[in-house]
Amino acid sequence: MFEEDTKEYNLFISHINKEDPEQDVFFIKLNASYDFQWKDCAVRGEVSTPELTQQMEKVDVVVILSGLISKQEALIKDQIDVAVKLKKPIVVIRPYGMENVPYQLEEIADEVVGWNTPCIVDAIREAYENKD
Repeated sequence: MFEEDTKEYNLFISHINKEDPEQDVFFIKLNASYDFQWKDCAVRGEVSTPELTQQMEKVDVVVILSGLISKQEALIKDQIDVAVKLKKPIVVIRPYGMENVPYQLEEIADEVVGWNTPCIVDAIREAYENKD
């Protein structure tokens, strides 16, 4: 029979300090996957680098919504820097409706995918399985 993936993935999903439609669409996509359990461990709002580090220490995979960079560049770069420092697997999601990802993101990403739900889920699982 089929082996079921029952792991709940602890994710840090990049965010900005206000509601954003790109985040909403991403959450809808993840929730649409019937065979993928996940939890967003990111705390929204103003956080210091030590607080950000503490949030990311316990996550399995960091997901960067690359379209958010143009909206709050310093915050997203801080999130990326902490993920790299902690050597967390990083999945980069292309900007919604676009194919190109900023080059510096492609360099640090374990996986780069678009907005197809099965591709996102597979990328998270692969990044987690290939960590270390």
